[in-house]
Amino acid sequence: MTRPDKRPDYRSIFISDVHLGSAGCQADALCAFMKTHTSEQLYLVGDIIDGWRMRKKWYWPQSHTNVIRRILTAAKRGTDVTYIIGNHDEFLRAFLQFRLAFGEIKVKNRAVHEGEDGKRYLVVHGDMFDGMMRADRKWIMHLGDHAYNFLLWANTKLNAIRRRLGMPYWSLSQALKKRTKRALNHIHNFEGHVADYCRRKEFDGAICGHIHVAEMREIDGITYMNDGDWVESCTALVEHHDGRWELLHFQPHAVKDDVPSVNEARIAVVA
Repeated sequence: MTRPDKRPDYRSIFISDVHLGSAGCQADALCAFMKTHTSEQLYLVGDIIDGWRMRKKWYWPQSHTNVIRRILTAAKRGTDVTYIIGNHDEFLRAFLQFRLAFGEIKVKNRAVHEGEDGKRYLVVHGDMFDGMMRADRKWIMHLGDHAYNFLLWANTKLNAIRRRLGMPYWSLSQALKKRTKRALNHIHNFEGHVADYCRRKEFDGAICGHIHVAEMREIDGITYMNDGDWVESCTALVEHHDGRWELLHFQPHAVKDDVPSVNEARIAVVA
């Protein structure tokens, strides 16, 4: 259980798109983040394990095991942990009928989070709102996955050079998303579909991942929040005890000996 003499840092933390089992996963950064950021509730909002990648090639270094240990330790110490299934870990959906759980960790397709602000938030990975995930288009999604992994490989090489030159981390794939009209349209359509669904189902807002773009904004009266990812941007969505929402941006190359930089950036705040 959580120690009674120390209140967790946040009411809730939401992280997604960790992609354990892939070379692009920023596992060390996530371990450092979880070591210094505690919460009463922890939502793992899909694509925590990259089943797509591991079906093709086994990749599982010690740092990925350390992430699992951090999560299990949090649950053991009293954090209420919920694992939401995404498209890259969709193999878990076949076991939902058996009320799948990993110890104290609940596994679900979706959840409803009751915020301190009194609002009801749909918590879902988000692949259901992505037109590319339709059965007749999945081959396009898999093709895009190959292209994306090439970008991550190129990004790793580029940032290795930038580190040697004393330059900060920079995401090539994120930059392309912000500058490519097709990518911007895809993101805009995704966010609109999420908001429309919440409106029809009478949710006040949604918390999701999937598109690897951290965001908090109002869409026609619906609060849309995306917690980003731990491959490119290393972002987490947090709910403060007073009901405020905030996106945290963790600098992946500011980690030294599993201790985060004190200059960790907060990139957005919603009161």
